[in-house]
Amino acid sequence: MEITTAKKEGVLTIEFNRPQKKNAITSAMYKMLAYALADGENDPSVRVVLFCGKPEVFSAGNDLEDFMNTRGSLEEKPVAQFMRNLLSMPKPVLAAVSGMAIGIGVTMLLHCDQIYAAAGTKFSMQFPRLGLCPEFGSSKLLPEIIGYHRAAELLLFGESFSAEQAFEMGLINRVLPPEELLTYAYGRAARLAVLPASSLRTTKRLMKLRDTEAVVTQMMQESEYFEAMLQSPEAKEAFSAFFERRKPDFSKFS
Repeated sequence: MEITTAKKEGVLTIEFNRPQKKNAITSAMYKMLAYALADGENDPSVRVVLFCGKPEVFSAGNDLEDFMNTRGSLEEKPVAQFMRNLLSMPKPVLAAVSGMAIGIGVTMLLHCDQIYAAAGTKFSMQFPRLGLCPEFGSSKLLPEIIGYHRAAELLLFGESFSAEQAFEMGLINRVLPPEELLTYAYGRAARLAVLPASSLRTTKRLMKLRDTEAVVTQMMQESEYFEAMLQSPEAKEAFSAFFERRKPDFSKFS
């Protein structure tokens, strides 16, 4: 299975398990992720959700070939259902990130409540390099978390940044030795799982109450732009260059 799940001690662990493709996420995987979150929300035995990947990679983002071949608007694609379920999850969501996280592999972290990363992990959001714009609330959440100018640098240039830089910016909670990451993250999840579930849900709801509607509105606006930009000459050039393993040439576009 390319998405594996396990329930133990009140913790639902959701693992990306497609290492041969750097955990690039397909529509089928998004469906499994959306289902896993819905199941976790409805199962009273689940108190906390923990996302993780493999030591060498958390997720390389969308599987671009699969994404382009999936019909329907962005809002109709399984990725949108996954992100809606993640946004609305009332229970604490933690993430253990190692290796690299790209695109939605970073975007989804902005909706998590605690993020732990292995030393040496690289993050990047390469939307402009693909002729696209930020997605799923990242254009709102990232500036709020790390400040406008830092967010602009990350989103406009699309350059990678380290776990240590992410910690310094306030994007993640802790940097750990790779061999300690999962043990630590699971321990934190298990510690939350023994606390009163209603208190955790209420605390999370109160902290997010002011922003939820604004994030949903931002996600809808991003989706409109994203959908249009997928059809743009710049995006077509970027995707062609990716599949042809060459550097894109945007000089002919104004």
